[in-house]
Amino acid sequence: MELAQRIEHTLLKAEATVKDVMRLCSEAQQYHLYAVCVNPYYVPLAKHLLQGTDVKVVTVVGFPLGATFSCVKALEAKTAMEEHADEIDMVMNISAFKTGDYAAVTEDIRRVVEAAAPCPVKVIIEAAYLTPREKRTACRIIADGGAKFVKTSTGFGKGGATVEDIKLLREEADKYGLKVKAAGGIRDAATALAMVKAGADRIGTSAGAAIAAGEA
Repeated sequence: MELAQRIEHTLLKAEATVKDVMRLCSEAQQYHLYAVCVNPYYVPLAKHLLQGTDVKVVTVVGFPLGATFSCVKALEAKTAMEEHADEIDMVMNISAFKTGDYAAVTEDIRRVVEAAAPCPVKVIIEAAYLTPREKRTACRIIADGGAKFVKTSTGFGKGGATVEDIKLLREEADKYGLKVKAAGGIRDAATALAMVKAGADRIGTSAGAAIAAGEA
């Protein structure tokens, strides 16, 4: 698979404008990227701009902390589906996970998965905050909740994707039939390719166009 078809061209900055989203969608179409990833407010605009193309629209739920009510996350996911989003990237309840309340985390994921059905859900674990053992446990919980992907990072935490994390998550994800999305700090083609080689199925990056154009 070509690198471009693994890239989710991402714009989640608080200060992003309509013009920025329009540019994002134009670039994704120009370089035949897999998807754009935008905040929920911009899902309708992105769907309109990408109508008739193969570029998918991904949005986020419980972003970026993951600590809101499960019912709110589920409503976010349901509303995104009603606005024709293609995929959901939800943030795991990291606080509950670190506390050890795995049942609550599983239920949180399950409610979003049900609300988003039949669209796939990726679960952002914010790997920089987790130990290797916790990363493995997170994969099991994600599978138990019915999600399809484990994703490394929001891009707003203390660290992004690393090759070491992708290798670990790939190994664990294979046990449960999960896919892996690397995101956070991926700004050039060499890094993106290293993530793919380590086992990433998808790449989330704000530099998607530059990478596909060979400029990064």
